[in-house]
Amino acid sequence: MAHDIPPVLHATGISKFFPGTIALDDVELRLEAGEVHALLGENGAGKSTLIKCLTGAYQRDGGTIRLSGHEVAPQSTAESQKLGIGTVYQEVNLLPNLTVAENLYLGRQPMRWGLVDRRRMNAMARDALAGYGLDIDPAEPLTAYSVAIQQVVAIARAVEMSGKVLILDEPTASLDRDEVQLLFGVIRQLKARGLAVVFITHFLDQVFEISDRATVLRNGRVVGTRLLSEVSQKDVVTLMLGRQLEAQVHERKAASAGAKLIEIDGLGKRGMLEPLSLALREGEVVGLAGLLGSGRTETANLIFGAVQADQGRMLLRGREITVGNPREAVRHRFALCPEDRKTEGIVGDLSVRDNIILARQAAQGWVRPIPRAEVNEIAERYVRALDIRLASLDMPIRLLSGGNQQKALLARWLATNPDFLILDEPTRGIDVGAHAEIIALIEQLRADGMALLVASSELEELVAYSTRVIVLRDRRQVRELTGAEITPDNIVRAIADDDGREVA
Repeated sequence: MAHDIPPVLHATGISKFFPGTIALDDVELRLEAGEVHALLGENGAGKSTLIKCLTGAYQRDGGTIRLSGHEVAPQSTAESQKLGIGTVYQEVNLLPNLTVAENLYLGRQPMRWGLVDRRRMNAMARDALAGYGLDIDPAEPLTAYSVAIQQVVAIARAVEMSGKVLILDEPTASLDRDEVQLLFGVIRQLKARGLAVVFITHFLDQVFEISDRATVLRNGRVVGTRLLSEVSQKDVVTLMLGRQLEAQVHERKAASAGAKLIEIDGLGKRGMLEPLSLALREGEVVGLAGLLGSGRTETANLIFGAVQADQGRMLLRGREITVGNPREAVRHRFALCPEDRKTEGIVGDLSVRDNIILARQAAQGWVRPIPRAEVNEIAERYVRALDIRLASLDMPIRLLSGGNQQKALLARWLATNPDFLILDEPTRGIDVGAHAEIIALIEQLRADGMALLVASSELEELVAYSTRVIVLRDRRQVRELTGAEITPDNIVRAIADDDGREVA
């Protein structure tokens, strides 16, 4: 008989297209009453796009959404709330200048004689929050309370306004351990009340602690839905990263690394990244592995000075240096290609030529412009060397394909003649041809004596070109793999906190 009860929410065939991109392709998501359902996937997997389609922030290009068996088509987030779908984001979207009660009942305040009945509103808020285990003064400003309590207030508001499905998008990212447990207590109460809760996070231990099932997205498609009581963290990581993880031993030539270039000793930033120690030699590629949120990008930014370290030190050729900002990093002949090339890398409306010369001109100083003939020579040289496909050096770089944008970004930094190159997800979102070319370029730069630090979620790539792999989890270094230890399976074991070790 239970099988006759329709799911609280059943989305089928959900598709969403953007120019040149299939963001969602025939996605299905089924939520049952009284379950916590984790939605997992790396950056770009489609999680945010799916949530926006479910809540009316985006209009889907295909598929249907059914709530309790009835088809719905929310045209806005306000309409989705009325239908029964509420969302709470990592950044609490309440009004800090108002009281707790005012935030809880904004737009629905009890009235008396044409005025807000504050006494009644505060009493209603106190009773509502007591149901979530909170005993606080609702007449106090929201900012009087911790982020965790603000999250609970946001959840209470969303549930009061919706009441069928609650989507929690990275709700624990800014919480400490005790605050996470407070939030989990609230989630368990909602589950007992029959709500379907969607839990989006990159903390796998939290997924297994609070969730019943998980749906994993990769490249805009569902790659699996699993009952978490029947799988391990390793199984889920394998789904997320999309690798067949046969135990295999790769024959590796002895690393032809040269002199020690950089030593990083206990470098970290409190609240962001635990102290990290590693050394890189000339002609060596060190891989950084870990899931989204593990600290890969934070490590890259910290070393490059985009984020200021508050502990540890760095030595360059045996001499201690300070890298307080990217300008100092470039002066030491460091270079960084960031993870998100569109927002942190390319300048879309500038020409390809100007994008390629940007870092070199900045290093030289804007009061000493590079002669136009030299600019053209540099740009043309790297366009030829990296086989950047373009109609003209004058065309805006935003008109290039993703792979050619990435190669132009690499050209920008190679034009500074760096000794140390940091690459953060260098092959994400590019076509197969450009993908192979960039991997070949990494090997060529290593062979030419450059030191490279490459952060990537593409395990087989890391295995192919890394002389060593540093595995990060929960923003700390958990293992270093060398030689024949470097296999996809060993990396996944370390990421998933699996004590079992492959015998190399």
